[in-house]
Amino acid sequence: MNRRPLIWFVLCYVCGSAAAAGLNAQGVVYAGEAALFGAAACVMLGKASPRLAIACLLAAGLAAGERLWADAHNVTGLPELLAAAEAEGPRAGFEAEAEGVIVSVVEVDGDRVSFRVRTERLRVKGDAKPRAVRERLIVQVRLAEQPEQVVAAGWKRGDKVVISGELAQPAAATNSGGFDYRRYLRSQRIHWLLKVKGAAYVKASAGPAWTAAAMLGRIDAARDSLGARMNALYPSDQSGYMKGLVLGIREDLDPQQFQQFSRLGLTHILAISGLHVAVFLYALGGLLRLARLTRERTLLLLMIAVPLYVLLSGASPSVVRAGLMAILGLLAARLGKLKDGLHLLAAAALVMLIYDPYFLENVSFQLSFIVTIGLILGVNPVRKAMPEWRRGKALLDLAAVTLVAQLVSFPISIYYFNQFHLLSLPANFILVPFISFVVMPIGAGALIISLLWEGGGKTLSYVSHYANEWTFALVEKLAAVDSLRTIWASPPLWWVVAWLAALCLTFHWLNQRVRPQLNENNPIDQITDRLVVPTIPLPVGTSNDVVLPDPLIELRQRLNLSTIREEHSVGEVLRKVYKPLVMIMIIGTLLFLAYDPDRWDNKAKISVIDVGQGDAIHIRTPEGKHMLIDGGGTLSFVKPGEEWRARSDPFEVGRKLLVPLLMKRGAREIDVLVITHLDSDHIRGLQAVIESIPVKSIWWNGSVKQAEDAEKLIQTALDKSIPMYGVYAGMEMNVDDSTDVQVLWPPQQSNDVIEVQQEQNELSVVLSLRIHEQLFVMSGDINASTEHAIIDLMRQTNHAIDPIDRAAVLKIAHHGSRFSTSDEWLHYWRPMGAAASVGATNSYGHPHPDVLAKLAAAGARLWRTDLDGEIQFSISEKGLFVGN
Repeated sequence: MNRRPLIWFVLCYVCGSAAAAGLNAQGVVYAGEAALFGAAACVMLGKASPRLAIACLLAAGLAAGERLWADAHNVTGLPELLAAAEAEGPRAGFEAEAEGVIVSVVEVDGDRVSFRVRTERLRVKGDAKPRAVRERLIVQVRLAEQPEQVVAAGWKRGDKVVISGELAQPAAATNSGGFDYRRYLRSQRIHWLLKVKGAAYVKASAGPAWTAAAMLGRIDAARDSLGARMNALYPSDQSGYMKGLVLGIREDLDPQQFQQFSRLGLTHILAISGLHVAVFLYALGGLLRLARLTRERTLLLLMIAVPLYVLLSGASPSVVRAGLMAILGLLAARLGKLKDGLHLLAAAALVMLIYDPYFLENVSFQLSFIVTIGLILGVNPVRKAMPEWRRGKALLDLAAVTLVAQLVSFPISIYYFNQFHLLSLPANFILVPFISFVVMPIGAGALIISLLWEGGGKTLSYVSHYANEWTFALVEKLAAVDSLRTIWASPPLWWVVAWLAALCLTFHWLNQRVRPQLNENNPIDQITDRLVVPTIPLPVGTSNDVVLPDPLIELRQRLNLSTIREEHSVGEVLRKVYKPLVMIMIIGTLLFLAYDPDRWDNKAKISVIDVGQGDAIHIRTPEGKHMLIDGGGTLSFVKPGEEWRARSDPFEVGRKLLVPLLMKRGAREIDVLVITHLDSDHIRGLQAVIESIPVKSIWWNGSVKQAEDAEKLIQTALDKSIPMYGVYAGMEMNVDDSTDVQVLWPPQQSNDVIEVQQEQNELSVVLSLRIHEQLFVMSGDINASTEHAIIDLMRQTNHAIDPIDRAAVLKIAHHGSRFSTSDEWLHYWRPMGAAASVGATNSYGHPHPDVLAKLAAAGARLWRTDLDGEIQFSISEKGLFVGN
């Protein structure tokens, strides 16, 4: 510890900041007491000097204090509006007019414009005059007409604006484990959205020329100009990719293409990071050397160039980290005090966290630093453990880097993204060097040359056209191998720490095991071999072997070098193999715990997921089977002639909400997917589910609907050879020993013909589930007439429920429409509770007041997704529990 004080100081700083972020004030005190005892123990055991222990404790305390101070001051300047919004619920909004300065890039996507504003004055409806309020807002403008796109494109960072709209809180996470937009914006010190209807309500004018925002606006303009030039150099299907690769502009990257890169763990190549900075410095340094500049001037110019490159490439946490490390390294080299990479990394982390403690919660920050630490610690020992192969040394070096990067990034990847493709290792091995050292330099060179000579830049870009086509084809082919893509539930944080600790121990053990042996390739041996060793005359009859003088023996001992000995005793063999066996057992156990975390959990879980105005119900049975009933869907209201409103990456409930949630919960496959009916608000999210998660069987009502989304969904299921069963009343299935499913509707058809049915509500698949004797009824979108028909059919076929039985939970039909949930239906099932899947801002008035009154009269407790978020039930042999 005493040899690396800066590293331990920064480590304690990070721990102190993390403790303050995750614990309350009392928890921070307890953590501080534990750190105090730990520091005392290190001093007593001789692992650290008292001075270092005190410095580390001071680091942890300063970091915790900084984070607590930041949290205490990270509050809105409109506390009275915040209180009113929390009292009124998710639909709360306040008419307001804000005056301020645009402080971010203005993004125009279809009919939506978004940017950030730092207010100077703000007037809420009811105020006599504007109040001076320093508040950061996210402004979301919904354009009314296509010409407004041109107006919005003229807005830029640094402009002064006066904006009228509705002030509202960002949406909080309504599903367990879902993305919390409110928390994310809070880490950006933003507490409000300002929603604007039309560009006419935004009045922009030029701001002061030399403010920080205005200067950054010029950099934005330069990036836009370079991006436009990249559009001219590359075809439309490649320009977005090249802009992300060279300039860090990812807004124009094709979402499907990005998803393919993501499946193979290749998205890091599209984020400007240390590799890009290194290539940039190498190329610029080569040009400066050609200009015959002195070493000192070259280093100085490189230090000046790095911040410009960081800003020009978007200044993400990964490129800021790489830029800081580069500047510190160049400065140390210029002063002749260059230290190892860990010190540079520690210094960069310290600077970034002092500047903003919320960086610690940024996924890019975490991945960037953790992977870099892993590469520094792990590549050398892993490479030494590999066989020597002189002709393939570069390939072995690349293999070591790729393997270590994959091992270190693995826990972070499954924690946040819940998937790992077994082809990720070869994909990274092949594509990362090819893209980094061939495609990216050609793209950057073509861009630079095109600034001086457009024809020359265009000619050079042709070379990478074919390289990109080959890259895309290979990525698409590898990503399509679904059998090698694994899905992992989000592990607990202790598991992530344990995995990284196990890797550190493995690297340390490898480093100890592969110490240099006596051989001709060992530099130390070469040194000692060059020394003149006098021959010592020996008595007659003894060996004339050369004996090393004592100084050489001491030199080898000090360098921890040992001669190769062949000892075949059992103890020696056990000593050699027990450490690798222990490491394999630890890592294997961690993999087993992460891959199947619910193996010993025999509780069933039913989750009515909040997908807005739609249905999506996830069921995990006691034996770990997964059922999904419907998948929600975002409706599109784009009319013919209004194609300009289409967005490049619109919100899609399946891809951005449902699939991530299912994967976080360990749904490696869906055993039964129930499509109650083919209306958009029930099936659009299922397209992403079928494409992303293996589905073993589909139940549906046996009809088809002439609609683009319904036809595409059924065709995808057929293409993937998923068995589809048209179910009907009377069918039963035992999903496992504790879960029975009975189909209550629709009735059996008289023929096997699949009919076209445009009106699907009354053909909804209605199910009853009995789990550990708890009865759940899933009602689809049926109305009262169908409810009556179901009851009659059950009585006629002797499937009526026992008079003493009653439903534990009734899923309210048709989101609480006034035409459903009749008195007869409630009287028949006598539910103890009811769940309504309702959009928070739906325009249908769901759930209807008449339905609410009926439920209250029936004595059924109601949970609704618009007010309560996701509704969770946990069922065991002991009974039914609300929540997990």
